[in-house]
Amino acid sequence: MNITQEKIDNLNSILTITLQPEDYNPRVEKTIKDQAKKAKIAGFRPGMVPPSHIKRMYGKSILVEEVNSLLNDSLTNYISENNIDVLGQPLPKIDREKEFNWDFTDNFEFNYEMGVAPEFTIDISSKDKATEYVIKADEATLAERIKNIRRGYGKMTNPDVSADDDVLYSELKQLSADGSVFEDGISNTASIRLDQIKNEEVKASLIGLKKDDVITFDIQKAFDNDAAKVAALLKIEEDEAADLKSDFQLTVKNVNRLEESDLNQEFFDKLFGEGTVTTEEEFRAKITEEVEGMMVQDSDRRLQNDLYNLVMDKVNFELPDEFLKRWLLATNDKLTQEDLDKDYDNFAKNLKWTLIENKIVKDNEIEIKYDEVFALAKQRLDAQFRMYSPQPLSDEQLGQYTVQYLQNKENGNKIFEELKALKTLDYLKTVVTLDKKEISSEEFAKLPA
Repeated sequence: MNITQEKIDNLNSILTITLQPEDYNPRVEKTIKDQAKKAKIAGFRPGMVPPSHIKRMYGKSILVEEVNSLLNDSLTNYISENNIDVLGQPLPKIDREKEFNWDFTDNFEFNYEMGVAPEFTIDISSKDKATEYVIKADEATLAERIKNIRRGYGKMTNPDVSADDDVLYSELKQLSADGSVFEDGISNTASIRLDQIKNEEVKASLIGLKKDDVITFDIQKAFDNDAAKVAALLKIEEDEAADLKSDFQLTVKNVNRLEESDLNQEFFDKLFGEGTVTTEEEFRAKITEEVEGMMVQDSDRRLQNDLYNLVMDKVNFELPDEFLKRWLLATNDKLTQEDLDKDYDNFAKNLKWTLIENKIVKDNEIEIKYDEVFALAKQRLDAQFRMYSPQPLSDEQLGQYTVQYLQNKENGNKIFEELKALKTLDYLKTVVTLDKKEISSEEFAKLPA
C-alpha cells in the first residue's frame, strides 16, 4: 500500500491511496473464514460451511466492504501520523474512466480531496482595548423591580373600574368587516394585562372600563403585530395570528388588580429571612445589589461579544471554501444549494472562531478538566430547574441529574464546547487591556449591538 499527498495550495490537497492484492486479501480471507464459521446454509452443518462456498456466493461484496474499511483506516492513520489538521472529511474524487474488476487481483488507486486548516497567528496584546461596563441600576429600573416584587407578594382585588397595570378578564369575539360578530369566527376568554399593551391609544381605551362593558378591540395594534402574543391570547397558531386582520369585540368579565404589598417587617422577612432587613433603606439597598448583580451577567455577555469581534477582526485567514461547500452538500442530504448559499458565511464564521479557540487553547496549554465540565453542567441544570420551581433541588439530587445528563454524548460535547469558549474568553481578558466604565442600565440598553 502507498499513500501520497499532492498539495494543490496551502488549503487543498489530493491524497492518493494505491492498494495491491497483498494489502487487502488477508483481510478479505479472514472475513470469509469468520463468516463461514457463523453461516447457516441449507445442506451444511453449522460451522462447517466451506470458505470457498462463502467466497463464491458473497466474495465480491466482502471484497468491497474490506477495501472500503482499509481505505478508511488508512486515511485516518495517515492524517493522524502526519499531524494534518483536516477540515471536514476527505471526499472521494470520482473518476468515471476508472473501472475495477473486483476479482481479488485488482491494483486499486483511489483519490481523495482534502481541505486543510490554515496556518495563522493571533496577534493580540495589551495594546488592544475593550470596555468592561459596570452597570449601575437607574431609578426607573429599580422602581420597576421593586414594583414587581411588591406585587408578587401582594393580594388580588377586583376594583369597579380598570386602571393602568390592571388585568382585564375578557371574552374576545372576532368581528366581520361590518362590525357584527363573525359567526363561527375566532373566540376565546383570556386575561389581558394592560402593562403589556404596546399601543398607548389602545391602552387608553381599556382604562376606565367596568364589568360587562363592551368595546371594539384592535388586537394587532394592541400588541404591535406580535404574532406570538396574539396567538397565545386567542389560542390559535402563530401563522394564523400573523395573517389576522379582524377587530374583536371585547366584553369585560372581571377587573383584576394586584395590590402591592406594604413595605413592612412581615414583607421584609418573607423576602430575606427574619430580621435580615428592617428598614426601607436596607430593602432598597438589597434590591439594588440584586439588580446590579443580574446586570453583571449582561456586562459579561457584552464584553465577551466585544472580545469575540475584536479577535475576529484582527485574525485574518482564508478557508478552503469551495471544498467545504462540496463537503457540506455531500454529507447533508437535506441541504440544498440555495440553503448553502444563504448560510455558508455563518458556517465559515463559526468555523473560523472554532479554529481560533483551538489555537488559543493549544498554544497556552489551557486544560479543560472533567470536574469543570461537571460543575458547569450542574450550574446550567440548577438554573433550568429554578425556572420551573422556586424550591431548589438538593445538591445530591442535582449531582445525580448532572451525571445522567452528561452520559448523553451530545450533552457532554455541548457543555465541553461552552466551557472551552468561556476559558478562551477568560484568557483574552488577561491579555487585552480592559477599561472599566460605569454606565446606567438605561444607557447600557441603548448601546449599539
